[in-house]
Amino acid sequence: MEKIASFTVDHIRLVPGVYVSRKDTAGNTVITTFDIRMTSPNDEPVMNTAEVHTIEHLGATYLRNHGEYKDRTIYFGPMGCRTGFYLLLAGDYASADIVPLMRDMFSFIASYEGDVPGASPKDCGNYLDMNLPMARYQAKKYLDEVLTDIQDRQLYYPE
Repeated sequence: MEKIASFTVDHIRLVPGVYVSRKDTAGNTVITTFDIRMTSPNDEPVMNTAEVHTIEHLGATYLRNHGEYKDRTIYFGPMGCRTGFYLLLAGDYASADIVPLMRDMFSFIASYEGDVPGASPKDCGNYLDMNLPMARYQAKKYLDEVLTDIQDRQLYYPE
């Protein structure tokens, strides 16, 4: 069996950033998959499920309510390795195109107060596995260390 594309990325040289992972088509629409890499793979600790789950709820809520991107958002969810998230948008995008959106989204998460949307037994299959303080910490860290002054090496996968 051939390796899937995401398993061919050099995770030893990969740094936190915003990457185009792949582009697919559905009918006449290009679907761009982004790798929202928040931690350095195999180098720093992965995020715990509680903060990942909280970021997922807040990020998905933010994107699906965004004036420009709500109708373009296909999916936002965690990577199995817990080093980041995948974002699928309808449209043909480059990594730099969504940096302002990611800055706004992670600012929203970093400053979020109140009940996490969908964190109830009626709305979520694992509603107790949430950690808003750690989600806010991780979002602020990503915002400060990556998104605020993002470099080219954080926008393109290592060769």
